[in-house]
Amino acid sequence: MHYREAQLTDIPELTRVRLAVRENELRNPALVTTTDYVAYLTHRGRGWVAVTDDNQVASFAIADLQGHSIWALFVHPDFDRQGIGKRLHRLMLDWYFQQTTETVWLSTAPGTRAEEFYRRQGWQETGRTSSGEVWFEMTAAQWLSRSGTLGNA
Repeated sequence: MHYREAQLTDIPELTRVRLAVRENELRNPALVTTTDYVAYLTHRGRGWVAVTDDNQVASFAIADLQGHSIWALFVHPDFDRQGIGKRLHRLMLDWYFQQTTETVWLSTAPGTRAEEFYRRQGWQETGRTSSGEVWFEMTAAQWLSRSGTLGNA
């Protein structure tokens, strides 16, 4: 497995991974468009992919610097529980906090493996969304204390 920044040419593979996940399923693929991916990868933030030796995207993560959020972190079910998500999470947050010291947030469905993953990575629950998702936040200081790095921030 190797890790690199996501490219626009990866969008079909990102979509494939996003539609394959079993939690936080995207029931209506029209809700996340190619235009959305382009905006998050080029203007709003940056993304990373984990790629297999045969050049298949196994996982991806995208940070939204403008909205101070994590827009995506998904692992294809064929690659679950291999540490891939954790590695992408670190790459993404290291980059995010090199750009800003603004608190970053995300939300996810309660009672899911994703919720447990974020808790293990040090995210702090700060409430619920109007739809009942768990709202998590991570400060620069919290990330520094966990990762030991904060880049230029």
